[in-house]
Amino acid sequence: MTQRRSLGFAAAAFVAAVATTAICFGDALGLVRSSAKDTDAVISAPFGATSRPLEVLQDASPWLTAVPNGPGSLRGKVVVVNFWTYSCINSLRALPYLRAWSEHYGDKGLEVVGVHAPEFGFEKDPAKVRLATSQLQVRYPNLQDNDYAAWRDFANQGWPGFYFIDARGLVRGYRLGEGNYDQAEQLIRKLLAEAGHDLSGIPLAPIEGKGIEAAADWGDLRSPEAYVGYEKAVDFASPGGIREDAPFSYASAADLSLNQWDLAGSWNVGREFATLEGDAGTIRFRFHARDAHLVLGGAPDGRPIRFRVTIDGSAPGESHGVDVDAAGWGEVKEDRLYQLVRQPGEIANRTVTVEFSRPGVRAYVFTFG
Repeated sequence: MTQRRSLGFAAAAFVAAVATTAICFGDALGLVRSSAKDTDAVISAPFGATSRPLEVLQDASPWLTAVPNGPGSLRGKVVVVNFWTYSCINSLRALPYLRAWSEHYGDKGLEVVGVHAPEFGFEKDPAKVRLATSQLQVRYPNLQDNDYAAWRDFANQGWPGFYFIDARGLVRGYRLGEGNYDQAEQLIRKLLAEAGHDLSGIPLAPIEGKGIEAAADWGDLRSPEAYVGYEKAVDFASPGGIREDAPFSYASAADLSLNQWDLAGSWNVGREFATLEGDAGTIRFRFHARDAHLVLGGAPDGRPIRFRVTIDGSAPGESHGVDVDAAGWGEVKEDRLYQLVRQPGEIANRTVTVEFSRPGVRAYVFTFG
């Protein structure tokens, strides 16, 4: 794969085409590949979006991190609204840019506002979202949108979604998905200049994510996200297929083709996630990407669940992700995304295996980068 995958600033027709489904961009699209073009641009607000976005925010609740002086103080400011959810890798990779914009332009009339719209049930828990925002150093205001009220009013269609609102309260741009952040910042600067703010002392500076937040290696990414719950599961390879909503003793497939996955041990596969019922169990995935992640949930008793990651049957060594050590060991302590693999060298088809030490762990979705 030689082309960079760029969802970037999506075309209006594309936004309309996906209007019925909330998805986490860009892996949810599979392997959509196109060359980034200089003509990519911010589009206007999507069809059906509110013409009064600041009133929507003023009436919304609850605010997990409050707007200083209240939502009414957003009037007269340039506002970037980001729809996100904390277990979505595409949302996480956008955070370095949102934090930087908030820091660089916060005293020049910009307010960044997060709207946390959960994909999974555990993301509806305000305490878990507050913990995640603290760990992720998300210090700008954040709204908890569990019932998707703000999402519907803005006609948003996926994570991450970005709205650029000028000082008059008008949506001047909408972006769906990752990429082309330089164009987004140029629009922010344009709107601030229109509002009379002098930005001559604030140069454009490179923004680079670290750890999980590092930009994906789009040129070597050939694996889409893969849900474990039966509602969206595809390419499951264990003999006999998935048994819905019932404990079943699964066996590993004899072989995995690219982007297939399987289970071993006693698992109960539900609509949204699979729960390990036995004393030990494994989940495997055959992938092609620099990074491999798995969204995991902890046991009901709250005690950490130890797991071990191997790549093609061996300890990951220097290819370990930020949530495991070189021997492959890690722990599920919170309900969140865990980075299992980050390969520093040549990317090839690999099989990642995750072995869990005791029952209760929940597996939601594999994502890659």
